[in-house]
Amino acid sequence: MKVALIQSSLIWENPDANKAYFEDKINAIADDVNLIVLPEMFTTGFTMHPVKVAETMNGKTVIWMQSLAKAKNAAITGSVVIEENANFYNRMLFVFPSGEIQHYDKRHLFTLAGEDKVYSRGNQKLIVEYLGWKICPFVCYDLRFPVFSRNVENYDLLIYVASWPKIRIKAWDTLLAARAIENMSYTIGVNRIGTDGNGYEYIGHSQVVDYLGEYIIAPNEQEGVYITTLDKSKLTEVREKLGFLNDQDPFELK
Repeated sequence: MKVALIQSSLIWENPDANKAYFEDKINAIADDVNLIVLPEMFTTGFTMHPVKVAETMNGKTVIWMQSLAKAKNAAITGSVVIEENANFYNRMLFVFPSGEIQHYDKRHLFTLAGEDKVYSRGNQKLIVEYLGWKICPFVCYDLRFPVFSRNVENYDLLIYVASWPKIRIKAWDTLLAARAIENMSYTIGVNRIGTDGNGYEYIGHSQVVDYLGEYIIAPNEQEGVYITTLDKSKLTEVREKLGFLNDQDPFELK
């Protein structure tokens, strides 16, 4: 599966400007890419003002993602601020080339920024089946909580989209490798760059890590579109040879 990661700055709480930027980047990607990954809250930045920017599942951003996914014949994923049933969610959307949508609502809300005060928590883990791959999507702070991400579903690919600040970037790099190794899964992390409306600085470090913790795309601080191809047959071969996932401890998540 050929994947594209878009690492970019975001214009604070300006969905139209951010969508215009990403549309140009997506249209420039080669047509043989299967999956395009955008950052957390890619239309707004990591805002605690959902009333100002929230959309619905029938809103402009969802329609925009469906249109682009169909035009590029590629799945597109990233998180946006969604209002539903009088609640706000940091919702990661996975839009198939057909226009079908599956979604994951961020479970671990970032209490340090007060995200838990303005957004509702998700409870359901999502496994997306796409092109013969099982994909598990998560959002930012979820990365710090390995139990919820434990690979009991035999997924092949973890995706984390984030607004992870420069001051804690060492944790981002370390934990992405840890999640890849412990779950024997390809792991993608897409983070933003630039400065947000609260003055926090971001330096990207978007990356792709293989099932043994080796970089396929190494972290860097530059704006850009980073493309690679993931090989499921190699993943399967190594899992069968090593058998580490067979020795997991059983647990119950409450």
